[in-house]
Amino acid sequence: MDQDKSEEFYGRLREQLAESSKWPSNYLYKFIVPTDTAKIKQIQDIFDNTGAVIESKQSKNAKYTSLSITVNLKNPDEVIRKYKEVGEVKGVISL
Repeated sequence: MDQDKSEEFYGRLREQLAESSKWPSNYLYKFIVPTDTAKIKQIQDIFDNTGAVIESKQSKNAKYTSLSITVNLKNPDEVIRKYKEVGEVKGVISL
């Protein structure tokens, strides 16, 4: 995703989150990542010390792992900040 589209996407997401939720609020992230212990740990470290509940499930052939992360955040900007941090991990798909 190029920079302009990315900022446009996050701007719309910020508006939708502000309208649809009262903050602070629990937010559920869903990511799919190649089953690689280092990448999974990297994502877990991003949510370390946030009180996040992280559930993981491997695909049938164990090639991919899905991560569901529920965390209480103060505002839509915190949600977007975490998406951007996880976006730095190579090979991650955000749902």
